[in-house]
Amino acid sequence: MSTESPHEDLVRTERLGPALAQATGDDRWADLSAELISGGKSNLTFLLRSGADELVLRRPPTGGLLASAHDMGREARVQSALADTDVPVARVVLADAGELIGIPCYVMEKVPGHIVRGDLPEGYAETPAERERLSYAFADTLAALHAVDADAVGLGDYGRPEGFVARQVRRWTGQWQASATHEVPEIDELARRLAATVPPQQRATIVHGDYRLDNVVLDAERPGQVNAVLDWELSTVGDPLTDLALLSLFWIGPGEQQLSLIPGVTHLPGFPTREQMLERYAVTSGADLADIGWYEAFAHFKFAVIAQGVQARAKAGAMGGQDFGDLDDEILHLGRAGLDLL
Repeated sequence: MSTESPHEDLVRTERLGPALAQATGDDRWADLSAELISGGKSNLTFLLRSGADELVLRRPPTGGLLASAHDMGREARVQSALADTDVPVARVVLADAGELIGIPCYVMEKVPGHIVRGDLPEGYAETPAERERLSYAFADTLAALHAVDADAVGLGDYGRPEGFVARQVRRWTGQWQASATHEVPEIDELARRLAATVPPQQRATIVHGDYRLDNVVLDAERPGQVNAVLDWELSTVGDPLTDLALLSLFWIGPGEQQLSLIPGVTHLPGFPTREQMLERYAVTSGADLADIGWYEAFAHFKFAVIAQGVQARAKAGAMGGQDFGDLDDEILHLGRAGLDLL
């Protein structure tokens, strides 16, 4: 019988344990515990512990789910496909369509290293040189992802690249309409202006969809090495500049307003500027960034919609007890900033 867990109903350890024991060939996984990892604002992430080791489980939140969101099968598929590329990912141990715990989930290895959110670990990346190496490794990893041949790794059918950006604007407009609790004219206007000014797409690649510093595992001894890219929920094949624009949005500089959902460290002394990060990516990837302002505006819009969804799910009690406070002012700020970028 599996160890009693406060999240027993969300993970079903009594069923998951035997399945993991079979998948790993280690009977010690039959008896496991599950702990909700804080920081997850969409899908729920659990640390699984047993006498054998530690693993990580991802599953959707509880309650009603927006269409096309929280697709665990896609997350597991893209990580498995990238396993032998230059993009570091966690090895998938088990993927299940819903039979095990009543909802689709997957289990992956726990990659060692640091996940940096609102603070740097004590003694870690203290010098400007180390902070620059950390930052440029982060940018280079994104360029490496965008260099992967989707067809060659079996992801040629993973998305529909033609018309990707226009479709993304429509999709996130629909998500806004599905989760908004009151009118925000700035967000509605931003959606209209984005739809009317979609730039031509340069190329199509695998895109992560939520590329930010706390979605990678940094090597604990070498700040200039990324050990794994996490959280592939929004990945697809599409326009890589959508990823770069999200990197830009989350790369908060000194004196800029922080995003409450995504506390960061890039405003600290020694980190490259947003412009330097964009230039690093452009040099590494060869991308033309002439239209990056539009993409940055779209990133503001997309994150405003994500924030609204997080707020709605938390209020509905579907986030494992996590509470992210009132995000209305932040959503309004994102809308206004996005309009300014256009």
